[in-house]
Amino acid sequence: MMDIVEDSKKQDKTKKNTFKKQNKMISIPQEDGDDTGVAKTEAENGNTPQEAYFPPTFSVSEIKNKQRRHLMFMKLKQEKRKQKMVLKKKKKKERDALGDKAPPKEVPKTIENQRVYDETTVDPEDEEVAFDEGTDEFSAYFNRLTNPKVLITTSDRPRGRTVRFCGQLATVIPDAHVYYRRGLALKKVIPQCIARGFTYLMVINEDRKVPNGMVLCHLPDGPTAHFKVSSVRLRKEMKRRGKDPTEHTPEVILNNFTTRLGHSIGRLFAALFPHDPQFVGRQVATFHNQRDFIFFRFHRYIFKNEKRVGIQELGPRFTLKLRSLQKGTFDSKFGEYEWVLKRHEMDACRRRFNL
Repeated sequence: MMDIVEDSKKQDKTKKNTFKKQNKMISIPQEDGDDTGVAKTEAENGNTPQEAYFPPTFSVSEIKNKQRRHLMFMKLKQEKRKQKMVLKKKKKKERDALGDKAPPKEVPKTIENQRVYDETTVDPEDEEVAFDEGTDEFSAYFNRLTNPKVLITTSDRPRGRTVRFCGQLATVIPDAHVYYRRGLALKKVIPQCIARGFTYLMVINEDRKVPNGMVLCHLPDGPTAHFKVSSVRLRKEMKRRGKDPTEHTPEVILNNFTTRLGHSIGRLFAALFPHDPQFVGRQVATFHNQRDFIFFRFHRYIFKNEKRVGIQELGPRFTLKLRSLQKGTFDSKFGEYEWVLKRHEMDACRRRFNL
């Protein structure tokens, strides 16, 4: 008998609780034109619009289930993309409607256009810079007194990938010759190069069978630059590449070498190639500096008609990062350095660049 009474009391309590909940849901205070109560009832019934998935203070990182968290993140990303596209179309319609009276487009903020001003930025009309360039180590090349001749060598016991990389560099740079070190020190190699009329010594270093460094020494008086090499792609590893390059002298393009240090590095690269490019071959070697990373690309022009021109990459491609610039030829012990990369000091500001 007591059990029956307790069960009836429990049922009465559950009925009262459900009745209170229903009253709470119905008796939400509403002002004129306020639809918060309707929105809440719709949310509880599952008829929520897509914009009201989460409360304003919601963070996806609070979800502990990894799959659920990833799904919610992708949904949020998709919603933001849709809103961005809608806003873009709306702005475009407004600009088309205004025509010539439309306000100028906003320039997006990038790290490049927010670059910290460098005092050594070169002015093309500066007489001091012109005098220095007329008397530096590359003046004989730019006055057409010498022709480039390059010796490409490797570290001791090079692996197959480094050997293939050197061979492909020799097809890009005219009058380049590949020789193996055979245990010789660079200080012994440099006098032999000068005696045989070489104007450059290029050494490709490797680590774990992958090319990771380049020493570029201008002969006979220097300077010597040491680069870190990364993102090396050989010709067979590239998709939609063109046929192997021909023996024509390529055109050279140097982009964004604006400071005094950048000018020196640009002249160092320019002196690798002969003066008069053979435009019949339609080949171009590009050194593009962006945020102190130098991207090398080798292309061929493809003339589709009188107005349309395309480019076809021939390879190889790689990225250089300057580590040091040394006066004179290579001397690791007693050499005088013009510039050395101090990573923790120089890379503290992301908007300050050296080249």
